Amino acid sequence: MPDPFILPPEPTAAAAIEAIGEELAVFDDWMDRYQYIIDLGRKLPAFPEAWADDAHRVPGCQSRVWMETANRDGRVLFAGASDAAIVSGLVALLLRVYSGRTPTEIAATDPGFLKDLGLIEALSTNRGNGIAAMARKVREAAALLPAG
Repeated sequence: MPDPFILPPEPTAAAAIEAIGEELAVFDDWMDRYQYIIDLGRKLPAFPEAWADDAHRVPGCQSRVWMETANRDGRVLFAGASDAAIVSGLVALLLRVYSGRTPTEIAATDPGFLKDLGLIEALSTNRGNGIAAMARKVREAAALLPAG
């Protein structure tokens, strides 16, 4: 099975946020942005079925979302999946920003970028709360690992 953990192309969380902002800016309306986000979710690596359980479930999400972490060479890697297409895309966006970073960089990267990119306002309240819960889970998982 291929590695389920995300290794983003950008060297830093800030560069990933900037790249996502530029990609979203290409689209004039939110329906096109939604389709782009859904497509990102479809490109996530396969999430092991054994991890799609309550132990990996992210609380606070309307849809079912599962995440797993790994510590490799002082960097935190994340794998994630959802049973909803748009949420899988949001998982992909979050992991592009946070996966492969040090615990220190993750702690320093405020999830406010989701609001700055207009993602929170464009989602239903429940989805907005869910992505905030995912961001909390990512930051909590990184906080449990030694700073890098």
